[in-house]
Amino acid sequence: MNDLEMYREQLALCDDKIIDALMERNAIIEKIMAYKEEYGMPILQPQQERKQKVRLEQKLEHNKYQDEIYDVFQRILKNSKRVQARKLFDYNIVLIGFMGAGKTTVSDYLSTMFDMDIIEMDQEITDREEMSIPDIFATYGEEYFRDLETSLLVELQDRKNVIISCGGGTALRENNVAEMKKNGRVVLLTASPETIYERVKDSDDRPVLKGRKNVDGIAELMEQRREKYEAAADIVVQTDHKTVLQVCEELVQRLSEMEEDYV
Repeated sequence: MNDLEMYREQLALCDDKIIDALMERNAIIEKIMAYKEEYGMPILQPQQERKQKVRLEQKLEHNKYQDEIYDVFQRILKNSKRVQARKLFDYNIVLIGFMGAGKTTVSDYLSTMFDMDIIEMDQEITDREEMSIPDIFATYGEEYFRDLETSLLVELQDRKNVIISCGGGTALRENNVAEMKKNGRVVLLTASPETIYERVKDSDDRPVLKGRKNVDGIAELMEQRREKYEAAADIVVQTDHKTVLQVCEELVQRLSEMEEDYV
């Protein structure tokens, strides 16, 4: 065996060790998740992720391969999040609720913590139609827009571990709700009319609020939708006066409890 063949054999052995180590690491992640569930510990612990990052940076300080190894560990961390998501959510998470209830904020945070894809339905539809929502409403009418929502929900049933953030009116259609539940758990995010107003008052992309962008108008519209929202929801999470971490931790905990009830 010449030196080149020997080096290649050594490289193959290193690859085998890496594969074995990654398999062991993922198994440990699953054990950690099971332990947290068994003892009722918070699933989301961003402070632990920060500790891991500091430890890695200290370990790699002055290492000639610092950038390359750090890049690999970033990918390992993303894959670890996917392992967690698959263990927790063998389905899609469908977020519904009134505009300004926190759907975008919550979906962004969950995506960061679990490396899950996000489908913002309103954004997806406007991208496909190459028109804003107000323009779609004005040109084709609300019924056309709702049909687009239904088609997208059917399409997303083929996927798992996706966060689907619905527009405020999506859950008002019974057949939309039926499509949501075929491969998802429906989470209703809610807040007070005062909170909603503060979150949407500077937005001009809310056609259903035309002429009623005030607390009373919002409260009236929320009450009109409340019964259908609650009927659609598998769980309800209040977002008033909570950090996004608190909201997401409650959401994950409630969904986990829901799955336990199914077993």
